[in-house]
Amino acid sequence: MTIYNDYSRAKVGWFFGLSGWQLGTVSLSLLPFFWSIQRQAWGSALVFLMVWATVATIVVVPVRGRSATGWFTAMMRYSLGGLTGRTRYRARAARGQVEDLAKADLPGVLNAVEIHDGPPTGPAQTRIAIIQNHATKTWAVTAAVIHPGIGMADIDERHRRGTGLSDLLDLCSRTELIDELLFMVRTVPDDGAERGQWMNRHRRDGGPTLSRQVNDDMHAALSKASVRTEAFVTMVVPETRLAKEAKEAGGGLEGRARVLYLLMGEVEAQLRGGVGMTDVTWLTSPDLAAACRTGFAPGDRAGIIDALAARTVDPGVNAEVPWAMAGPSGADQLVRHYSHDAWNSVSATIKLPVKGAVMGALAPILTPTETGERRSYVVSYPILRQSTADRQSASSEWAADLGEALREKAKVKQRTKARDEADKVRALDRKLARGNSMTQPYAVCTVTVPKTLRISEFGRRLDASTRRAGFAPLRLDVAHDVGFATSTVPLGVSLTRGTN
Repeated sequence: MTIYNDYSRAKVGWFFGLSGWQLGTVSLSLLPFFWSIQRQAWGSALVFLMVWATVATIVVVPVRGRSATGWFTAMMRYSLGGLTGRTRYRARAARGQVEDLAKADLPGVLNAVEIHDGPPTGPAQTRIAIIQNHATKTWAVTAAVIHPGIGMADIDERHRRGTGLSDLLDLCSRTELIDELLFMVRTVPDDGAERGQWMNRHRRDGGPTLSRQVNDDMHAALSKASVRTEAFVTMVVPETRLAKEAKEAGGGLEGRARVLYLLMGEVEAQLRGGVGMTDVTWLTSPDLAAACRTGFAPGDRAGIIDALAARTVDPGVNAEVPWAMAGPSGADQLVRHYSHDAWNSVSATIKLPVKGAVMGALAPILTPTETGERRSYVVSYPILRQSTADRQSASSEWAADLGEALREKAKVKQRTKARDEADKVRALDRKLARGNSMTQPYAVCTVTVPKTLRISEFGRRLDASTRRAGFAPLRLDVAHDVGFATSTVPLGVSLTRGTN
C-alpha cells in the first residue's frame, strides 16, 4: 500500500477501445457512405466519407479530457447561464435583503445546501451540524481532523496507514449507507493570529526592550515562513439509503440524525485507529460556518480568531459567523477561473499515473509559492454498492475478454497498456469475491490568490506542482466554481453526482 496502482479505467471499451455509444455513433454515421457506394455515387461517397471522419474525430478523440461533444455541451450551458444571469452571484446580505441569519446563502452548486442542528450528543451536549443538499438529495456531516503525517514514517508505518484507509472504505461499504467519503486539506501561509495572542498574554509591561524587539522580529519572520494546514473529513449518505433506516429510528430530522450519529461513531473509531488521526472533532453549525467563510475568504481567518479570543474575556462578543454571511458577497463564474469576493481561484483534477502513486505524493501540491496564496485539495472515495460493483466488474471483464478475442481474430497485436488493463480488471473481480469494496477515487486541487495577483500565473504554478508530484493536471475550465466548492468548502459537494 506504499504505492497505490490497483486501479483501472471506469469503463473498458469492448470494441478496440470504443464504448457502446461511440461504436453506435461511428457506425450510423458510416451508413450514408455505404449507401452512396451501392448507388455508385462517387462524389457523394467522398463527401459522406469526410463527414464520417469528422464525426468519428469528434466522438472518439478527447480534447483536454473531454470529447468535442462534451466541450460543446459545456460551452452551451455556460453561455445559457451567462445570458440568464446564473453565472453571476450576489449575496442577499450585500443587497440588504437578509431575512434569516441562520439560512445559508451560498453560490452555485452550494445554493441547495441547508444546515440543521442535530440533537444534543455527548457529555457536552454538542449539536453537530447536519448538512442537507436538496439538489443531490444527500445528507452529510463534517469533522475537523488532525493527523501527524507520514513524511517521516517508515515503510511498515505507511503500509499500516494504507491498510487502515482500506479498512475504513470496507467499513463504509459494509454499512450499505455511506455513499462517499471526502478528505479535504487546505493550506495557507500562517496569518500569525494565534502567536500574536500568545505574545499579548505573556508579554509584561516594562520588560527588556531587546527581548521585545527579538520576539517582534521572530513573529514577523515566522508569519511569513510558516504554513497552516486544516484537514476535514466529510461523510455523505444519500436520502435513498437513509430514509428507511431513519423511519425505524423515529423519522424526520431526528431519526436521520440518530442514524448519522451511529455512522459517525464507526467512522471515527477507524479514523483514530487504523488511519492514525490524533483528533477527530465533528463540527457544529458555527464551526462549519467559519470553515465555509474562510474557504471563500482566507484573509478573514485572523479576524475570526481574534473574535474567539475576545469572547473568552467578554462573553458579549459575537464570534460566530452567521450562515447568511458565510459565503462570498459576490461571485462570478468565468471560463478560465472562479472569482469570489477579493479572490480568484483555479481548479484542476488530478489524473492518476499508470505506474502508481506513492503515499504522501500529493504533498508538493499543498506548498504555497508566495505569501497570500492558498492551496487546497480533496480526495474523494465514492463507494459502490456490492451489487453494483459486481455488475460493473463482470461487465468490464466481459469487455476485456471480447476485446482480446476481436484483436486476436483481426490479427491485431495487443499493446502492453491494453494487456495490463485487462489483467487489472480480472484481479479486481477476485478481490471483490473476497469481500473487498470497490471505489472510484479522484482528486481535485485548487489555488486561491488575491485579485491583486495574476491568477493565470498561479494556475501554471499549480500545474507545475502537480507534475512535480508525479501526476498530470487537467484544468476544470467552464466548471471552476464546482471544482472550488468540491476542494475548498467542506459541505459534501463532489463531482460524483449531478443535481436533480
